Amino acid sequence: MTFNELNLSAPLLRAVAEAGYESPSPIQASAIPPVLAGRDLMGCAQTGTGKTAAFALPMLDRLTANPAKKKGAVRALILTPTRELALQIGESFEMYGKYLSLRSTVIFGGVGQAPQVAAIKEGRRYPHRLPRPPERPCGAGAHRPRQHRDLRAGRGRPDAGHGLCA
Repeated sequence: MTFNELNLSAPLLRAVAEAGYESPSPIQASAIPPVLAGRDLMGCAQTGTGKTAAFALPMLDRLTANPAKKKGAVRALILTPTRELALQIGESFEMYGKYLSLRSTVIFGGVGQAPQVAAIKEGRRYPHRLPRPPERPCGAGAHRPRQHRDLRAGRGRPDAGHGLCA
């Protein structure tokens, strides 16, 4: 199988080729078609098998194909367990999406919030995807780290009354 056979858009295929990807890994070949079709998916694969591309490529394709209904809307939020993984995913989104008109930024706890808010407002004014670890909650109580149990209980989730940290 090739990436061309996965029906990704031309800009994504160009970025994938420039990244040196020759053929999709098993997780990518299995995950990309259902995600492109708008179906939910839970995947599991070992480290280094291309899981980020497996969800990022179809996500970028769908975000591009379906423009935002409201200018400036955050259209995707990616939660990660660590800031290092958030940064890695952010770099992957930049690499895969470099020929698209989408923007993203990474936000996380343990550093001042003001520079992160500025990153959203300046240059990356309208982020479409925000990879972020769950310790940076949004909305009220933004200084209290969220524990995994908080996330399971619905506290700290964007759909639980919290907004973008901006």
